[in-house]
Amino acid sequence: MSWQPAEDPIPGDAYSCNAIETVIVPRAHDLGGFAVRRALPATRRQMVGPFIFFDQMGPAEFLLGNGIDVRPHPHIGLSTVTYLFDGEIVHRDSLGTVLPIRPGELNWMTAGRGITHSERTAPEQRGGGARLFGIQSWVALSAKDEETPPAFVHYGAEETPLVTGEGKSVRVIAGALLGARSPVATSSPLFYADAALADGAALPLDPEYSERAIYTLAGELDISGDVFGPAQLLVFRAGDRITIRARTDTRFMILGGEPMDGPRYIWWNFVSSRRDRIEQAKNDWKTAKFDTVPGDPEFIPLPEPVRRPAS
Repeated sequence: MSWQPAEDPIPGDAYSCNAIETVIVPRAHDLGGFAVRRALPATRRQMVGPFIFFDQMGPAEFLLGNGIDVRPHPHIGLSTVTYLFDGEIVHRDSLGTVLPIRPGELNWMTAGRGITHSERTAPEQRGGGARLFGIQSWVALSAKDEETPPAFVHYGAEETPLVTGEGKSVRVIAGALLGARSPVATSSPLFYADAALADGAALPLDPEYSERAIYTLAGELDISGDVFGPAQLLVFRAGDRITIRARTDTRFMILGGEPMDGPRYIWWNFVSSRRDRIEQAKNDWKTAKFDTVPGDPEFIPLPEPVRRPAS
């Protein structure tokens, strides 16, 4: 997903649970037929582990003939992680990949030194009233991997472990959780999961990683007496064992990892540990030095600086 304009997330109110460091409330932004809620980066929190960008896409149902059309655009220094609950997106990239992603599946695209990709609704999906609901996150690469060759890996739903029982269903997308480990290779220590709890069920979240958060999607959950509804990013303090209890049937994403090996700069679709590398990427896109996407000749131009009128 391209770096689309969106309202800055805002911090939530103070809560009684001292295990919660920050509550981020993303603001919805209409992108013409569907809404995006951006939880990261935020004013008080740029990253959780290596997660530097976190967008909720939809839920949306498009008018007949419509869908999403994110034209080819570039990335460096990150992996885009796309995971859907509903609908379908066709991914194309400059490596020649053409592949639809469907609910429960995972697209893990590593930009490294540079990649171009597009995301669109297939023509056959537009004819029946396309739907879209999912999460796209960006994972910053460790400094040693920022200039690796670009790569794309797709995982079917059957390839990532599903932990069930006692009213819970947890798909471990990356890393390890609840005794299960995903086969997804990552640049730095992290974990990522899709969790559903039945009313009254509980899920423990141990302090195995320094940085942890959950993003609420549906229903209400309780943490030490505080109740949270959908579309909130709850960032936890390090070292505390958390118990997440469902007050209704609920669904949420679990994410985190170890702090990055230094600060990261982010501009448009570029992430890097070096400011000069961002400037190089800007110039490379402007001068057509990135590889193109076969079969998709359109592109998103480099954003121009906003010029404010003189006072």
